[in-house]
Amino acid sequence: MNQISIIGAGIGGLTLGNILKQHNLDFTIYESAPEIKPIGSGIMMAINAMQIFDQLGLKEKIENAGNKIHGISITDENLKLISKTNVLALEKKYNSFNVAIHRADLQRILAENIGFENIQLNHALHSVQKKQNYSLSFENGNEIESKIVFGADGIHSKIRNQVFKKGTIRNTKQICWRGLAEFDLPEEFQQEAIEAWGKGKRFGFVKMSEKKIYWYAVINQSKHNRYHSLEESFNGFHPLILKIIEATSQENIIQNDIIDLSPIPKWHVENLCLIGDAAHATTPNLGQGACQAIEDSYVIGKLLENSKNFNQIFEEFQKIRRKKVNYVVNTSWKIGQISQWEKGTLLRNFMFRLVPESFNQKLVEKTIRLEI
Repeated sequence: MNQISIIGAGIGGLTLGNILKQHNLDFTIYESAPEIKPIGSGIMMAINAMQIFDQLGLKEKIENAGNKIHGISITDENLKLISKTNVLALEKKYNSFNVAIHRADLQRILAENIGFENIQLNHALHSVQKKQNYSLSFENGNEIESKIVFGADGIHSKIRNQVFKKGTIRNTKQICWRGLAEFDLPEEFQQEAIEAWGKGKRFGFVKMSEKKIYWYAVINQSKHNRYHSLEESFNGFHPLILKIIEATSQENIIQNDIIDLSPIPKWHVENLCLIGDAAHATTPNLGQGACQAIEDSYVIGKLLENSKNFNQIFEEFQKIRRKKVNYVVNTSWKIGQISQWEKGTLLRNFMFRLVPESFNQKLVEKTIRLEI
């Protein structure tokens, strides 16, 4: 029998594994994929996540594998500035940087620090049943018993669906393409994240390392069918954006809908708790999805310093985290709607240009300040 089982070796599950290892607790992570390999896209680890990685002794490794980002700019389709957030003051205050990194590189660093002996690959969960303990059945035929279970299995969580039978997935009606490209960005964009807003569409890009960049393109579903290709969709945007799309091979592009999870009343039952997207999935507009899963793991770790009563920890964990994740989910949804306006975009851009940078910094600080 396992003492602790974590379902899902995404960033949240792997961070939780690192936290439990710090507390010398026995655990096993179960991951559906047959191997942890370099797939997926880029990701931004914000200052809140990097503070936690610092406490795990992993900050320097992650910084070396990625690229430090000192500013976040929203522009119009011609890369003319609308709004800028310089995070240098926040970097100094929290002794951490935003880091853009390939998701697979981050997962590898986290997995190596845990030790692969604690990760069981090719274990897609089939069913979970509460008996005296929890019985976990996997699609490969294996079945294990576990006293404590963490559901870190994402927005489509089987743990949530089978145990809680709660959670409505909300569709923004926005389609997103994420891409990785070898591209030599101009010097001015080397350490900055850019998001260009158009009419019912936007395009973001950031350097990850060397000449590797991560980009994403978002188009309202209502506009998508008018175009034959992604390049055609962004005709009229700055030539640099079109060059980035052209430089990306098709196999390095992932397409999906932008969705989130309508808040659910409870994240835990006896000896079982959801974390990350399984509990509170958000749209990506604040760059906080994975970061909030990392914060979940951090808070559980802080609570473990005072008690090993997991049910008491789960109760306190939800009380501490609920307000912040609701703020992130709601704010991210609103920003996603505003950024995809199809009408009144000149007025939108004008109004955003009037917002002082100090306000943007306060918004960022609200998301990166750790709660305990």
